[in-house]
Amino acid sequence: MPRPPHICTCGNIVPHGERCACQVARTRARNKRHDAGRPSASARGYGSKWRKARDAFLKINDRCVWPGCGAKATLVDHIIAHRGDMRLFWDRSNWQPLCTSCHSRHKQRQERHA
Repeated sequence: MPRPPHICTCGNIVPHGERCACQVARTRARNKRHDAGRPSASARGYGSKWRKARDAFLKINDRCVWPGCGAKATLVDHIIAHRGDMRLFWDRSNWQPLCTSCHSRHKQRQERHA
């Protein structure tokens, strides 16, 4: 049996499991404001040196380590967020291979609540 739609704060009726266009627009605007003051990826340490190290790491560690996943790893995640600390950034014992799905879903949720 399908679940009923919900009413958005703007008054639109939205099917279950979907987001209203106004919610999507608010999220995009919030993300744009956040990114405006953020340094570029290269300035944060994710330049060509990182890409070479990442590629080498993923050749050796090619599977997602998230419990129960085991999909092909596409990202190198910092277990402890480095927050600009380059010593922690380059510490390979702080790296773990993750698939995009686990990094986007589980790891980001975990970091938001930490």
